[in-house]
Amino acid sequence: MDTPATKKELTHRRIVETAARAIRRGGFHGVGVADIMKEAGLTHGGFYAHFASRDALLAEALAQAGRESGERIAKGAAARQSGGASAFRAMVDGYLSESHAGETERGCPVAALLGEMPRQAPEVRAAASERVHGLIATVRKALPAGTPASHAPLIASQLVGALQMARALGDGAEGKALLSQTRRHLLAQYDAPSRS
Repeated sequence: MDTPATKKELTHRRIVETAARAIRRGGFHGVGVADIMKEAGLTHGGFYAHFASRDALLAEALAQAGRESGERIAKGAAARQSGGASAFRAMVDGYLSESHAGETERGCPVAALLGEMPRQAPEVRAAASERVHGLIATVRKALPAGTPASHAPLIASQLVGALQMARALGDGAEGKALLSQTRRHLLAQYDAPSRS
């Protein structure tokens, strides 16, 4: 039987969830401790009762962002699969959707933060590496039978790159076209029904 969370645990969770949104919205350097605490409705002075350092918060926030994004991807994929889509099509359609491109703060932390990940402190880089490996594992799990597992990192790279470029192009026709073209390209190459 689970014991109810303590007030300190609930507060800690609120800080991490706030930071998880903030890092995807503003990047690692756009996240200040005072701003996170204020957004979470807390005082700056209470930060060190929960975290040893800003980097410790960033590492936890990145892990939380990965969990949130993974759950969101899985939920969307399950809905698409219930409508008859293959696991691969469901994953690609969800990841390269216009809604995912438009919701940076709730989306994949790899796509939101990839360029900044190598320049972080070791504990944040380790959390970032876990997120990248998690995305590759998600792709690998969705691959059609018979597709070499070694293709998963290549596909993950295409997904992330297309999403980043579409975001950079904006929510107009050019960004939407890039998402659509990349979806079609990946599905033509890898989706089992498309190969027949």
